[in-house]
Amino acid sequence: MNKNGVITLCTILLSSNLAYSESSPKWWQSMSLYQVYPRSFKDSDGDGVGDLKGIISKLEHLAESNVDAFWLSPIYPSPMVDFGYDISDFRNIDKRFGTMKDFETLSKAAHDASMKIIMDLVPNHSSDKHEWFQKSLQSIEPYTDYYIWHKGKVLPNGTITVPNNWVSVFGGLAWTWRDERQAYYLHQFAPEQPDLNYENENIVNEMKDIMRFWLDKGVDGFRVDAIPFLCEDVRLLDEPLTGNPNPKDPGYTYKTYTQHQPRTYEIVRGWREVMDEYTERVMMMEAYANMTMTMKYYVYGAHFPFNFGFITDTNKDSKATDFKRLIDGWMVNMPVLRGTANWVVGNHDKSRLVTRYGRQRAEALTMITLLLPGVGVTYNGEEIGMEDTWISWEDTKDPQGCNAGRDGFEKASRDPARTPFQWDDTTSAGFSTNPKTWLPINKNYVTLNLAAQKKQNNSYYALYKAVSALRKWPAVKRGTLTTKLLNDDVLAFTRKANGQQSVYVVVNFADKEKSVDLSTLVHVSNQLNVYYATTNAHHLIGNIIKDVRALKIPASGAVIYTSTT
Repeated sequence: MNKNGVITLCTILLSSNLAYSESSPKWWQSMSLYQVYPRSFKDSDGDGVGDLKGIISKLEHLAESNVDAFWLSPIYPSPMVDFGYDISDFRNIDKRFGTMKDFETLSKAAHDASMKIIMDLVPNHSSDKHEWFQKSLQSIEPYTDYYIWHKGKVLPNGTITVPNNWVSVFGGLAWTWRDERQAYYLHQFAPEQPDLNYENENIVNEMKDIMRFWLDKGVDGFRVDAIPFLCEDVRLLDEPLTGNPNPKDPGYTYKTYTQHQPRTYEIVRGWREVMDEYTERVMMMEAYANMTMTMKYYVYGAHFPFNFGFITDTNKDSKATDFKRLIDGWMVNMPVLRGTANWVVGNHDKSRLVTRYGRQRAEALTMITLLLPGVGVTYNGEEIGMEDTWISWEDTKDPQGCNAGRDGFEKASRDPARTPFQWDDTTSAGFSTNPKTWLPINKNYVTLNLAAQKKQNNSYYALYKAVSALRKWPAVKRGTLTTKLLNDDVLAFTRKANGQQSVYVVVNFADKEKSVDLSTLVHVSNQLNVYYATTNAHHLIGNIIKDVRALKIPASGAVIYTSTT
């Protein structure tokens, strides 16, 4: 970094360039990745729940949105205690979503439309209704130790109690007693989601075979769920206390022995070997972790771990310096030889982007996410600026919210970000013909919907579509990155490739207009086009900028400039 705060890294870009240094870059290294939450995307049969035929019917929307690949939240058979993340059969499709034939039709349609399809892999646990668990309950071999069982700790008075103080992510003890085994089993999530035992090589091999099953079906990769929880310290030691007085609160302990264990990374290495049996398949990790733990997934074979910094480390009050630090930090820490960056602004577990940042800053974050090097990730509905939906206690479905009780559900529930996609202003926002959907439709659907935005030249979707189109440009697809603070409130970055048009993004994080000098990034003799801008600067689009030393950037807004040659 030089004295002006510029980070160019032939340094930073050494990392970025290496991802594209091969003569034939991999398709996933610069993809626009879209998360489909199947229950809430499109309902084809009127039961109020989204399904595979619904997704098929809306593939054109993904193509029009310049999506290269989409990943499906779980569609496996499930009792739906955790809405698909409690899987009772890893090799089939839940009838709520359709049939295996429907999945095969979706896969073919996606590939025919030049899009890749990615499955959610949930290796940490199964449903307690899974055949493996039912047989493990009865100590039927080879399933006896497919899960983590313990006889419990015997107190001086003879009472048997839980093996240790581990707490579930959803709240409550992480151990549940079963009379059939006269033992406790571990579940880091809901009691209906028993943890699989990766000390058992049968489970290690089972999961590899499950991966091969879907890869043989033609899926293009996996998004791996909850990977930090995969393995536990076999000593089952009590975890250190945080000072939180509630022993059933997830924050009661530091997760010293239940997350980020060395064996987890070794298992990932084995999965990469499976992926390498196939041509150009991708494996990405959901890993909320510190930088060191996150980056290790690159080293052990993940094509990339998700970068959640725009969710966890920044908010509507963050400054330009915060965003620069986050961007530069990821690029610098990413392993040089295996470095493909990615940027995530939303998913089914977190409050929606517009709700977190407000409309103008959300638009700016969308631009940033789509134009930084590597993979840009979009959660369905974010391309039209959908907002969280208030869900009453009576309508709450998420176990994380239900377990928090009437007094705490609003803070804990993930339902507000999972409500159905707002396609138009007809019944149930065009999501379903049924006026009653699995979660209530946001009441703002009458005006906030895709059909309405397609008719507006300054809509959120218009911005998303225009900016995502830039991802096809050589400067964005494989170009270098330079980031710079133009002042305390304004961040700029450039994407450049030799002999190609350059792209310049300038973002103002202040609540008032700022005048900035871009001459440290572009020569003063150069002219720039205003390619696109956030809603509050929409009138600038198409302007020719002859003086790069006096650019006016609107409050909480962003402007994209391109070189004229």
